[in-house]
Amino acid sequence: MTVYDVARRLPSIAELRNLCRSLAVLDAILSPDWEDRYHSFDASWAEGEEMASMRDGSGDEYSIVFSAVGAYVRGFCHESPMSPYANEGEPWPGVVDGVPHAFRPFLEEPAFADEDEVPVVTACLWRATTDDGWRHSVIDFPAGHPDPDGATALFELLVDRSPEAFQRFAQDYYEVPVNLAAVRDVYASRPLSRELVSALNPEITLADLAESLAEIGYPPSGRDPN
Repeated sequence: MTVYDVARRLPSIAELRNLCRSLAVLDAILSPDWEDRYHSFDASWAEGEEMASMRDGSGDEYSIVFSAVGAYVRGFCHESPMSPYANEGEPWPGVVDGVPHAFRPFLEEPAFADEDEVPVVTACLWRATTDDGWRHSVIDFPAGHPDPDGATALFELLVDRSPEAFQRFAQDYYEVPVNLAAVRDVYASRPLSRELVSALNPEITLADLAESLAEIGYPPSGRDPN
């Protein structure tokens, strides 16, 4: 799978935002220590912008910025042959060349570069509020690689949006049983209850989650600026 396949399989901006919130809530419950979480969501990342993010702890990551103009997706796979570190510090040809003007500021966002200002990106997509689907640049992928831009691993839970997929991921990553019914409730953006939280992690309470839930903006209010 490449970013081309991801673009065909991602849902609407609103659906993707809700999914990212749900992933962040589930990780907040399963991993009380923020530093150890796989998925995060910041509903107040910048003025008029929200950001979903993923860090796998091994150098792979993605960021999704939701704003009034649409949504911008940046992914980075550290083992990808398309890494800027294998291309003299520049993005692989084509990866960001087609990014529209409205999203260009994200190409210069310091949070999406390393300390030497190298852009940390191997995959990039975007969708404006007026678009009928997700967009990407025209890319000449390196031959002989089944996952050249890292999209398969990076965006797995964004293209397979089933609660079962998260359950499989979480049981492997956190090495604990994960209650599927509780995952379904969070995926449906249902308000958290003491029972729901306990079904996922009996060691944490709703009060413990208050700060994280406020940062995530969960449950969603139903307001959709896009």
